[in-house]
Amino acid sequence: MMVGQQVARRRTFAIISHPDAGKTTLTEKLLLFAGAIHIAGSVKARKASRHATSDWMEIEKQRGISVASSVMQMEYRDCVINLLDTPGHQDFSEDTYRVLTAVDAALMVIDAANGVEAQTLRLLEVCRARKTPILTFVNKMDREVREPLDLINEIEQTLGMAAVPFTWPMGMGRSFKGVFDLERDSMRVFQPGSDRLDDGDEIIKGLNNPVLEERFADGAAIMQQEIELIRGASPEFSHEAFLAGRQTPVFFGSAINNFGVREVLDALVNLAPPPGSRMALQRQVQPGEPRFSGVVFKIQANMNPAHRDRIAFVRICSGRFDRGMNLRIVRNGKDIRTNGVVSFLSQRRDLLDIAYPGDIIGIPNHGTLQLGDTLTEGERLQFTGLPFFAPEIFQTVELADPMRSKQLKLGLAQLGEEGAIQVFRPHWGGTLLLGAVGTLQFEVVAHRLKHEYGVDARLAPAKYQLARWVTADDSRELKRFIDTNAHRIAYDVVDAPTFLASYGAELSVAEESWKHVQFHRMREHAGLLFQTHLDR
Repeated sequence: MMVGQQVARRRTFAIISHPDAGKTTLTEKLLLFAGAIHIAGSVKARKASRHATSDWMEIEKQRGISVASSVMQMEYRDCVINLLDTPGHQDFSEDTYRVLTAVDAALMVIDAANGVEAQTLRLLEVCRARKTPILTFVNKMDREVREPLDLINEIEQTLGMAAVPFTWPMGMGRSFKGVFDLERDSMRVFQPGSDRLDDGDEIIKGLNNPVLEERFADGAAIMQQEIELIRGASPEFSHEAFLAGRQTPVFFGSAINNFGVREVLDALVNLAPPPGSRMALQRQVQPGEPRFSGVVFKIQANMNPAHRDRIAFVRICSGRFDRGMNLRIVRNGKDIRTNGVVSFLSQRRDLLDIAYPGDIIGIPNHGTLQLGDTLTEGERLQFTGLPFFAPEIFQTVELADPMRSKQLKLGLAQLGEEGAIQVFRPHWGGTLLLGAVGTLQFEVVAHRLKHEYGVDARLAPAKYQLARWVTADDSRELKRFIDTNAHRIAYDVVDAPTFLASYGAELSVAEESWKHVQFHRMREHAGLLFQTHLDR
C-alpha cells in the first residue's frame, strides 16, 4: 500500500478520565474485543496473578492506578488502532498533556455515579485547545448511578458541547439489562461478570419490538420514552461538528462487564479521523509526504529493568518508517540508527520493520533523545506544542547510603529526561532539587529509585514553592540577572535557567526589578523557548 492508503487505515487516540472512572478497565476491554488479548486483567485485583495489560510498572500493580502512559497497537476491521492509556491522577497530568499532543482523537470516560469531575475538565480544556475530537463513554451503569438524562445535560452544560447519544442504557445497577444502539436500532443483551470475549450476545432488533416488552416490561417502556425524548431534543449528529470539537457522541455501558464496549470500538473506527497535518515552525507537514518526520512526546526509562533501557516514544507525522533507516535529530544535527525500533502492546515489545503516520514507535537510546525532539531524514523541522509546566512543589534528595551517589545521579537523570519528575541543579552546586506538579510524583520517584536503581533516597520539603523559567532578548542582561540572583537560580534537564522563589512576593519583586527578563510558567522544547540561555 502507498503511504496515503496506510494513513487512511490509522486511528490514534488517547483515553482520558478522572481517577477511578474505569479508564484502564475500558482499555483492557477494547484490547479484548479487538482480539489483541484473550483474557482481561483487573486493575483492582492487586494480589491476583493477572494485572491490566496497560499497567506494567510495579507500583501500578500494587496500588491499582495508572501513573505512566501506555501505548498499545492493535488491528480491528482493517484499521490499525494506536491506543494510548493515560494516567488519570492529576499529579501526573503533565504526562497526559504531552500524550494528547500525539493523538488525533480522545475517548473520555465518565463515571455514571459522579458525572463530570475536575480532572476530566482539565484534560478536556487541553483537547479543546487543540481541537481534538472527543467521544464519551459513560461507565459503570451496572451500579446505582445518576439518571442518564441528567448525565447528558451535565455533559452539555459543563463541557460546553452538544452531546449526541449513540447508545442508551436500559436500567442501572441490578436492573441494568444492556444498551440500545440508536444507529443500528437494536438492543444488545449481556450477561455480567465475564472477562472473556463472548460472541454469542443476544440482539433484539427494533425499539418497538414486542420481545422487549415481554422480556423487560416497565424497563423497556421507560427506555422507549427516554429514547423518543432524546431523539426529539438532541441535535442531529454532524461529523464536521464532531471533528471540530463542538459535538461529542455518547455511549453508555459497563466496561468491567463488557456492556457497550463493542459499540465504542466501532465508533472509533467509523468516526475518529485518520492522522492529519501537523504544524512545524517552518511549515505545515502533511502525513502523505514521502519523507519521514516524527516527534518524541514521551520517554520511559526501565521498561525492562534487567536491561536498564530507555525508550523514546515517537509519533510518526509523515512518510514511511523502515527499520535500519538513518534519522537525524534536528536539535543537534546528529544521526541515529534505527535497527532496534519496536512497536508496543504495553510492556510487550516487538521489533518493528515498517510504520506509517499515526503509529507510535519506540526507539531505544542512552540519553540521545529528549522530549520534544523532531526526527527527520535531514530536513530542518521543529514540531511545536509539547508542554512543560513550572513545578509547584519542591523536595530535596538525601541518600541513606552515600556510596550510592552514582546510582542516584543516573536514576534522577533518566527519570528527569522522561518527564516523571523535574530535576534542578542549583547554580552554586549542592543538593539536587526535585520539582513536581503533585505530591504523588515524589512517592513514585522514591519507589522507582529504590526498585529500579537500588537507591534508598530520603525526600524532604525544600524551601521553594514556585519556579519560573527565565529568558531575555539580550544574553548579557540574562547573565546579569543570573549572577545577581545566583542563590535562587537552578538549571533543569536541558540546562534551561530557572528562577526559584519561596513565596509569590519574591517573584513579584524580581519581575518588577528586571523588566527585560521574561518569566515563563511553561516551556516547550529546549530549542524553542530557550534559544538565549547561557552555554555552560
